[in-house]
Amino acid sequence: MNAGVVIEEHTVGDASSGPYGITTGPDGALWFTMVGSGRIGRLVPGEEPSSHRLEPESGPTVIVTGPDGALWFTEYKAHRIGRLTTDGALDEFSPPTPDSGPYGIAAGPDGAVWFTEPNVGRIGRITTDGRVTEFPLPDADAFPSAIAAGPDGCMWFTLHQANAIGRIDPAGDVAVHPLPTAGAGPVGICAAEASTLWFVEIGAGQIGRITVDGTITEFPLPDREARPHAITAAADGTCWFTEWGANRVGSITPDGAIEVHDLPTPRSEPHGITEGPDGALWVALETGALARVLPAGGAGTQTGGSR
Repeated sequence: MNAGVVIEEHTVGDASSGPYGITTGPDGALWFTMVGSGRIGRLVPGEEPSSHRLEPESGPTVIVTGPDGALWFTEYKAHRIGRLTTDGALDEFSPPTPDSGPYGIAAGPDGAVWFTEPNVGRIGRITTDGRVTEFPLPDADAFPSAIAAGPDGCMWFTLHQANAIGRIDPAGDVAVHPLPTAGAGPVGICAAEASTLWFVEIGAGQIGRITVDGTITEFPLPDREARPHAITAAADGTCWFTEWGANRVGSITPDGAIEVHDLPTPRSEPHGITEGPDGALWVALETGALARVLPAGGAGTQTGGSR
């Protein structure tokens, strides 16, 4: 099932460290959250990993590069937004609404960082100097999850419990687009080619596509029980996603052609995925490693340190 890709794993922590979210930083390194150990990790491909300590029970989850060149991340258990510079300076900010459980986070086109608050049904916006604004959603129980900047200057997000995709403009006005499949439970979302966003349906085993005018198309996975979790767009327009329930990574082309690939270690719990500084796809494995996935013909250079 792995024809056409090379996959290697790089240990970055013990089995309880819980690598979860991952992004490529402005310094040419991979930055990732370690939800089990309360750390932010850093890996330059080919070198040894390092990490920055947070509160052990803070629960860092999703991480992105912000518009200010710092790494921004959510602390789901500590109900905070974190900011970490590439030289290790840490700031943490608490949204006004208590116990909001920040989860998804993304840089916006307005120079701010946007995040979801699943526990209270709100979308948050934080400026790079730490000022937070919150926007209530029409359904307080919608459970907003992942969020991404769309090609229309707005932020798009998944509504896991409401079975819908949401859109919020810079003024805070919200539009909701229900999904055709009941119980789809969307989670990850990303922007890809012009006027289009892609998302995963963890409950239905499908990949979805939505245009900025609200047109939705769904693509069933070969294994409908695969539990797709996160998704990212590569430079060539292909989207790559993780199958948390099936221990695989997959890809989908702009016209909907799907391929899936087994990960080397059974039950490795793949979560976040990003295109790395070396041109490969990198996946956070909650059991303590990062997987490097290089498509056939990829320009990336093989690295050491695999297990």
